[in-house]
Amino acid sequence: MKLLAVDTSTVACSVALQIDGDVLQRHEVREREHTRLLVPMIRELLDDGRCSLASLDALVLGIGPGSFIGMRIATSLVQGMAHGAGLRVAAVSSMLAVAEEVFARHDAEQVFVAQDAHMDQVYLGQYCFADVARPVADERLQGLSRLDELKRDCVGARYAAGAGWQRYPALWSDNADGFEACADVLYPSARYLLPAAQRQVLGGCLLAPTDLEPAYLRQDVASPPRQS
Repeated sequence: MKLLAVDTSTVACSVALQIDGDVLQRHEVREREHTRLLVPMIRELLDDGRCSLASLDALVLGIGPGSFIGMRIATSLVQGMAHGAGLRVAAVSSMLAVAEEVFARHDAEQVFVAQDAHMDQVYLGQYCFADVARPVADERLQGLSRLDELKRDCVGARYAAGAGWQRYPALWSDNADGFEACADVLYPSARYLLPAAQRQVLGGCLLAPTDLEPAYLRQDVASPPRQS
């Protein structure tokens, strides 16, 4: 299977090319550099893999949640490439990719991913591993408070991951006792979009480029969150 995966939902600009069992990747944490880095990174990978867009089985897009501008950069580029090459697209949660990396590197049963949503909020996702990484609940906006999910019993180790825990130390201090550790996986890596993308290809769940939509969990970025 040949797949090209792209994620720019955070400060990381990440691209991966899968050719059967081999994966090539370019990954740089460079804030506000996505528009400069992304196209050259894709070209380098395709050249290194001696692969053309037309020879791919599908494109893969990390749809966030995350930076509004970052998500639009990758979405627009993937839509253009898919139109031009006649490809369909696997849309994969960027936070699921973070959880996938934690599951690959640690003996975790559950992973809670938190990414900075600004305005004293994070994007929060909870994932478990049972043969494959799966979401436990819908991704959501979360304030800086104790997570109710940590009150529930969990067989095995819980891990935290994502840059949101570092961005808001109070969130970590209020919840640290519920975790085995905070993994050092801060941003989504495009190579970890690939497992879910492969399942979508095999299941025939790909999207037309016109149907792509980033995960905008916050619809109004200009207004502060309402006080409860």
